Amino acid sequence: MNGHRTRARRAAAIMAAGAFALGATACSASSSSGGGGGGSQKVAIVGFSVLKPGYDALAAAFKETPAGKGVGVSESFGASGSQSKAVASGQPADYVGFSLEPDMTRLVPKFVDASWNKGATKGIGSTSVVVIAVRPGNPLHIKGWDDLIKPGVKIVTPNPATSGSAKWNILGAYSHGLHKGGTAAAKSYLAKFFAHVVSKPDSGADATTAFLAGTGDVLISYENEAIAARQAGKKLDYVVPSDTFKIENPVAVTKSASPAAKKFLSFVQSDAGQKVLAGVGFRPLNAADVPAKIEGANNPTNPFPKVSQLETISDLGGWSTVDTKFFDEKTGIVTKIEEGNG
Repeated sequence: MNGHRTRARRAAAIMAAGAFALGATACSASSSSGGGGGGSQKVAIVGFSVLKPGYDALAAAFKETPAGKGVGVSESFGASGSQSKAVASGQPADYVGFSLEPDMTRLVPKFVDASWNKGATKGIGSTSVVVIAVRPGNPLHIKGWDDLIKPGVKIVTPNPATSGSAKWNILGAYSHGLHKGGTAAAKSYLAKFFAHVVSKPDSGADATTAFLAGTGDVLISYENEAIAARQAGKKLDYVVPSDTFKIENPVAVTKSASPAAKKFLSFVQSDAGQKVLAGVGFRPLNAADVPAKIEGANNPTNPFPKVSQLETISDLGGWSTVDTKFFDEKTGIVTKIEEGNG
């Protein structure tokens, strides 16, 4: 068991570095997979861009298990909404992992069974929190959300029209304002926040690439994305605000999934799989699965600090309410604010 854990951790670190070196938004494949999955010993993974370091590591660790022996894995990563639409339009997939629930429910019931979220993990494969990435040394002394709307601060965050990461980021900003003074204060803060946004790349990984290339002063991102970047030697620091938002990423097998894909899903949600994900910065579903040390974290021996005020999608009414309320293309709160900001 200890040997397995060591190999899994080593795979996580190596594969995370490779993901950033090659470009996290690129599609990659360790072997090809045919339509609808393409065989019992192949798994075609389609997921959102920020998953790539974790799933490179998971695929390597899975192949070391009896269930994964001889299994070929192909991977396609991109903006969550775009990936979901691609599967709905016929892109072959055995296993799908998205940033947020609406991208999964788009595929129900035609491609994904309606019971996808009925198990012990409620269909969640990984979690994280919204953080603020800053330049090395934090030259602007960013500590939390209020610092983002100070004069001159330039924000990079993905485009909510394509990116699930963007939606989590926005809900984090909105919730901060909500606690300061209710709905009016939340909308006011969000308007100020968007006034400071200088770049909205298509995906979370694209946003990280833009920030690392020199765009903006701060990047709103996943905690795991910041940790994986640092593991790969990228130059950034990050701040976990005292109040922030919990990110929950749904996963499922498709109706046409191969038997190997179903075994892979079980591995992802197992303690062994969660330890692999934790190794590249995701907060595991079970706190007991946190490794003793995670390089790249602010504190490697305490990598996932407790957040004083951690909001969840349930606090805002769930995705069935939130997606329309905030992101409807005509009437959404975010749509109206962005129109007002020009």
